[in-house]
Amino acid sequence: MPSLNDVHLPFPRAALLAGKGSAWQAWQVPHGKAKGVSLKAFKTNAKPFSSGTKSRDQETVGQLAEELDVLQNLFYADRRFKLLVVLQGTDTSGKDGTVRGVFSRTSPLGVHTVGWKAPTEIERDHDYLWRIHQKMPGAGEMTVFNRSHYEDVLVPTVNGWITPEQTQQRYEHIKDFERLLAETGTVILKFMLHIGKDEQRQRLQERVDDPTKHWKFSLGDLEVRKQWDDYQAAYESLLNATSTPWAPWTIVPADSKTHRNLMIATVVRDTLKALKLRYPPEDPALNGLRID
Repeated sequence: MPSLNDVHLPFPRAALLAGKGSAWQAWQVPHGKAKGVSLKAFKTNAKPFSSGTKSRDQETVGQLAEELDVLQNLFYADRRFKLLVVLQGTDTSGKDGTVRGVFSRTSPLGVHTVGWKAPTEIERDHDYLWRIHQKMPGAGEMTVFNRSHYEDVLVPTVNGWITPEQTQQRYEHIKDFERLLAETGTVILKFMLHIGKDEQRQRLQERVDDPTKHWKFSLGDLEVRKQWDDYQAAYESLLNATSTPWAPWTIVPADSKTHRNLMIATVVRDTLKALKLRYPPEDPALNGLRID
C-alpha cells in the first residue's frame, strides 16, 4: 500500500495527523499492520476524551459545536478544500445523534448530511460507487454521511451475496476511490461508532417502549441483531483492510452518547484547525467604499 508520502495531497498532511500523540491516536486503526486490530481490544464504554464529569463534557460539546460553526464558515470562505465525514456503525450506534449533537449549529449553506439506504433500481443499474460519487462535497463544503459506501461491502458480505474474492475486490475499489478524493482536495474522516451488544439491546428496547420512537424501529432490526457476531467480524475485516494513510478509520467508543459526540467534535475541530484555513484575499475595490 502507498505511504502517506506517496500520495499527493493538496492539503496539509497534518490534517490527517491532527490527533498524533493525543488520545485520538490510540483509537485510530493503523494501516499496513500485519495482524490488524481486534475490535474486542477497543472497549465500547471507554471515555478517552472525557473530563470525568458528564455535565462538563456536555458543556464542552456545546462549545465545540459553536467553534465548528465558526470554522465551517471559514472553511466555506477558504474553498481550497472539501471535507467528508463518514459515520458508520451498527443499528442504534448513534449516527443520527452525532449529526444532531455535533453539526446542529453549523450553517446548512456549507454542511450537508446524506443518509444512505438500500439502493434504488436506477442505482443498482450502475456500479455501487456511482451514487456515492454524486454526493461528494464541493469546494468549501462539508458532507456528513449517515452510513456510507461501506454498507455495500458489509451487508453483502454478511449475507453471502458476494464471494470473499469480491469482498476483497471492493476493499480495493474503495481505497482507490478514496485516494482519488484525497488527491483532489477532499479530507476524509471515517468514524466507526462502536457500541456493545447489551447497549444495543437497551436502545432497541427504548424504541419499542417509546411510541415517539416506533418509526425508528423495524422488526428487521431483530434479524440483523441475530447476525451480531458476523457483523462484528465483517467490521473488523473492513477496518483493517480500508484504513489508509489518506483515509484512516477512527474507532469511537459509543456506549456513552455524550462521549461519542465529544470525541468526534474534537477530532473534526482539530482537523479543521490543522488545515490552517484563511479568508480569501481582500478585494482592493472595497478599500474606502462607503454604502449610501
